[in-house]
Amino acid sequence: MRGAVFAIVALPLASLAWGDTGADKPPTGVVVRIAALAIDPAQLESYEAAVKEEMEAAVRLEPGVLAIYAVAEKDHPTRLRFFEMYASEEAYRSHVDSPHFKKYVAVTKPIKMSPKALVPPKPES
Repeated sequence: MRGAVFAIVALPLASLAWGDTGADKPPTGVVVRIAALAIDPAQLESYEAAVKEEMEAAVRLEPGVLAIYAVAEKDHPTRLRFFEMYASEEAYRSHVDSPHFKKYVAVTKPIKMSPKALVPPKPES
């Protein structure tokens, strides 16, 4: 799973979120979340397992989860970006309160590194 794509779990966005309206933006009420994480390289495999389990459960069990994408930087597989779409703020709150999300948080809390680690180091002078 190393490389440009970390994982993709999603429902069909075009028909589910935007319909066939051809709109350039999501309908009113849709909540979009974007997150960035840097994972301890020694724990990347454990993190991948935990997040894949959580993402799969969210899409399968929560009707308000429209899409969840996770990708890694091509040259830095421990730098992850997440894109999530929810049908509403209520759907997002329900997701955060779900048993599978709470399990993910508990399991990954010691694994995650500071988002500040996403800033590339300055070149040495």
